[in-house]
Amino acid sequence: MAHDGNRPLKIIAGADSFGCSLKDALVAHLRSLNIDVEDLSTDKYYSVAEEIGRRVSDAASAAMETRGLVACGTGTGVTIFANKFPGAYATLCRSVEDAVNTRSINNCNILAVSGNSTSPETAIEILNAWIQTPFKSPCPASGGSDWPPELDSFLSNSLSEMAPIGAAVPRETCAICCLAKHREFTPVEIMPGGVMKIVRESPTSAIVRFKAGSVEPAHHHTFGHDLVVMSGRKRVWNLSKRASFDLESGDFLFTPGGDVHRVKYFEDTEFFIRWDGKWDIFLDEDLETAHKEIEKEH
Repeated sequence: MAHDGNRPLKIIAGADSFGCSLKDALVAHLRSLNIDVEDLSTDKYYSVAEEIGRRVSDAASAAMETRGLVACGTGTGVTIFANKFPGAYATLCRSVEDAVNTRSINNCNILAVSGNSTSPETAIEILNAWIQTPFKSPCPASGGSDWPPELDSFLSNSLSEMAPIGAAVPRETCAICCLAKHREFTPVEIMPGGVMKIVRESPTSAIVRFKAGSVEPAHHHTFGHDLVVMSGRKRVWNLSKRASFDLESGDFLFTPGGDVHRVKYFEDTEFFIRWDGKWDIFLDEDLETAHKEIEKEH
């Protein structure tokens, strides 16, 4: 089967368990047409769609034209995740008209289909139309006629305008890491010497830093929290449990919700902390009292 363009065509396919049967039928059809297909098989819908979107994006300027084929239960999830890369244009198509329109108008290079609502026979018709339709060709949206000059020019220019979208954003392996990078440390106002950067909320995760010599007055939280020291050295008194813990880099401590605790920092210290719910804090003593109580130990 011929397709638009002069480059040889390769299609990378994948699906989740809800779209797997439909994807398998379409892969078999493509191979019957002697089209080069790489089948990534079955995985979570966001994993397989992300991989196909990335691969299509990376191959945008390659000698071989590379497109993607993704399927899940609705077809919507794989469309969202495949579209997260510059130059990757995924569209969910439920009819031949959808496929012709999106190729003509959007230069769609990733076809998404619904395993729950599209039969193999209809999906094959959609796939054939998607392969055969050139960019800017007459389509149902143009009334089957050539695009008028002003719209033809708009579509042509859109290719260069769309391509850079998303390219300036660094690709990250972890969305939370990317978001955390751009958050600011803010002072823990009721505890001099401390700053905190919240990277996730409810359950809350944060990175906290305290300067050497700082003291956290006795306080408690509604929720329990896990704490891992990344650098430095500190002592935690759990006043509710009548216990104390000396912590340094690599040490972990869990404090149950409601337990009253006081902290002294012997070095500049940084730690990661995660509350089981939202962050809150309730003071059980003032700073002056905390210093006096710590001095009693020396």
